[in-house]
Amino acid sequence: MSTTGTNTRYVALLRGVNVGGRTRVDMAGLRELALELGLEEVRSHLNSGNLVFSHDSGDESALGELLERGIERRFGAHVSCLVREAGYLREVVAGNPFPEAAGHGKLLHASFLSHRLPEERTTTIDPAGFHPERFRLGDRVIYMYLPDGIGRSGLADALTRPAVLGNTVATTRNWNTVSKLLELVGS
Repeated sequence: MSTTGTNTRYVALLRGVNVGGRTRVDMAGLRELALELGLEEVRSHLNSGNLVFSHDSGDESALGELLERGIERRFGAHVSCLVREAGYLREVVAGNPFPEAAGHGKLLHASFLSHRLPEERTTTIDPAGFHPERFRLGDRVIYMYLPDGIGRSGLADALTRPAVLGNTVATTRNWNTVSKLLELVGS
């Protein structure tokens, strides 16, 4: 493993793996695959598709596509991979519009998006109809405060409808996971 100091730290967020028995991706196998693909300093977090690594590419989309092709070859499943630089993750954490909820990591969520979501896509969602749940758009992220959890959230359901997301890929992590990933990429 070479670390020249010029490599950028990244997090890869795999969508929909190891959830409810669907799309099984072994994390040890994923780490091994990442190393074979030329990624360095590879670590995984939890069993739900969070990978931290270093690379000198500078191209998040190309790294995501590299992982997607490798996962399809190795595991036989198409898995969308959103790759983000460590600096972006720091900005997401710093931009949290619900700082009072940060200490309740399972109630605060970040839904990471493949590209910026136009604000007008969410204008049909009446925030008052979901109170006390709240959301805010950020740069390729939707922040969601869901005091009753994501599993029973009408707001989370509304935000993931095709009318809102269109062809945008989204994958959601609770704040505990976001915070741990920031720690792993080096805050």
